[in-house]
Formats: sequence, structure tokens, C-alpha cells
Amino acid sequence: MTTPPSKRVVALGILISLAAAACSGGATQSPAGSAATGTSPSTGAPASAPVANLTGTVNIDGSSTVYPITEAVAEEFQKANSGVNVTVAFAGTGGGFKKFCNGETDLNDASRPIKADDAGEGAACKAKAIDYLALGIATDALSVVVSTDNAFVTCLTTAQLKTMWDQASTAKSWQDIDPSFPDEPLKLFGPGPDSGTFDYFTEVINGKAKQSRSDYTPSEDDNALVSGVAGDKDALGYFGFAYVEENRDKIKPVSIDSGGGCIEPSSDNVNNGTYKPLARPLFIYPSVTALRRPEFAAFVQYYLDNVNTYVDETGYIEAQPDILARSRADLAAALR
Repeated sequence: MTTPPSKRVVALGILISLAAAACSGGATQSPAGSAATGTSPSTGAPASAPVANLTGTVNIDGSSTVYPITEAVAEEFQKANSGVNVTVAFAGTGGGFKKFCNGETDLNDASRPIKADDAGEGAACKAKAIDYLALGIATDALSVVVSTDNAFVTCLTTAQLKTMWDQASTAKSWQDIDPSFPDEPLKLFGPGPDSGTFDYFTEVINGKAKQSRSDYTPSEDDNALVSGVAGDKDALGYFGFAYVEENRDKIKPVSIDSGGGCIEPSSDNVNNGTYKPLARPLFIYPSVTALRRPEFAAFVQYYLDNVNTYVDETGYIEAQPDILARSRADLAAALR
């Protein structure tokens, strides 16, 4: 999978109650090994001091939305720590949590909070005695997109999106969505059911997580979704904002009207609270047990010390400073 190229996004971040709740609840903190720290000259935050002769392997899976950030962090971390091999995959948030809660990975990327109820992912982790931290790291403007060849769609209401995507949808043509649209086949592309993006979108648009029509083209690879939408003027899809930023020559974002007019996905509109309901927090979930390994502790410390650099470069939106401060404090407590 290709990582989106560098692109600066100036963002102050917003307070998202979901992120604050997820960072403060459902996670267990335990003492772990210590990591040497200094001060980051770029952020002023505590920064990982070089640790001599680090060796080992760090295994990461999860969200394809968070993947570009984590992949960029992994590449730079390995340049400074050639003895550590960091592998990053993208099975989707749910698919990643299955592996994480089975003890197969050290960290899960997530585009939604872990399902911490008795029957959910939190229970699966508890059954395997896997404690974790929930660390907020960025914000996404989950985006609905069409091909640049599409000349008739610029804005959709949340009600129209539900007509397209709900489990009971019978919409086959664009004209079924709006009489002013052409009578052309509606071709839908979206994340698979193991994706946190799928969970989040279906919950806020259709009213219940995973409540979605099944006759669409699914993929956990967002670049595959980009290609599918870009190649057909009658196609529509949804995925993370970074993939929109990279591919504006092929696809274009659709503005969303949730009752207050048409609002396009952008860092400014996320920050001022007008892009809703598709603005959402992004997370990483490190295993507390894995944090006892110095190479993994150093990796997670490096991630949080430098995350805004990679969030900006990959095209996402910086988390609110107090969310990052909470994440850094939670990590520091686990490393004591």
C-alpha cells in the first residue's frame, strides 16, 4: 500500500467528546519498563532519547485510515534504530483488534474506540489478560468522494447518504437519490465490515454500526477504493481524509449537509465544528505487556513525541493539544 505523500495541514484541533471518553475509559494501565526521555525541539514535548543497540520486532495492524501515520512513524523510527524491524499492516480496526486481543500484535491502529462491552473486543482482550492503553493521536474528516469526471454531485444530505447506504436501501440509480440526478447506475465503494471506518460511517449515517447494504464493492485497502471511484464517473465511496488529499487529481470530496448547509471536509471545518457528523478521532492501542520491551516502549514514545509531524505530512488533522497531553501522560504512567 502506498503511503500518502507529505502535505502540511495547519490545524489547532477540536475537542471531540468521544476521543476524551475513549482515552479515559476502557483501558487498563500497568507499570512497565522505563524509557529515557529528553525534550523535542520541534514540539517542546518529552522526546525519546537515543537508546543504544535496540533490537527486536514490533508488530502493528489495524485501521487503514491510521495506517499512513503509523507507517510514516515506523519508517523514520527504523532509520534511527536499524536493529528494530517494525511491520505495519491494515486488516481494518475490527480485524486488527481480533489479532491484538489474541496476543498476535503489539499495537492496534484504530479509527474508532475499542468495543469495551462484555461481548466486545475489550472482553476478548480481558480473556487473554491483555491490558492496553487507548491513545488519541489525530482527527479525521471522514470523506464521501466521487470521480473528478462526475459533473452532477457536489453536495449530499445525510438523509440522501442513508438512502444510498442503509441496509434496506433499494437505490440502484443516481435518480433514486435525487430526481435532478441522471438515471445512471449507482456504483458504491466502501470499507469492509472489519473496518472502523465502516462502523463509524454506518453508525452516524444509518443509525447503527454495521447496518449497511451489502451490494457494494468493499476493500480494506483505501487505495483500492480510490482507484474504484476514480475509474467510474457514476461511482461514490467513503474513506479517510488523507487519501482525498493525495488523490485530488482523480477524486473530489462531496460536501455534506447535516441540516446547516453544505460543508466540505477540511481541517478548518473540522476545527470549527461545522463538518459533522463525519469528523472523528483516531487512536493507537499499545499493549501494556509489550511496553515492557525496550524497543516497543521506545517506538511508542517516539510516536507520541513526533505524531503531529506525521499527522501533518500524511494529510490528517492534529488532535487537540489536551488530547495529546492526556495520551502522553497515560504512556508516561505506564512506563514508570
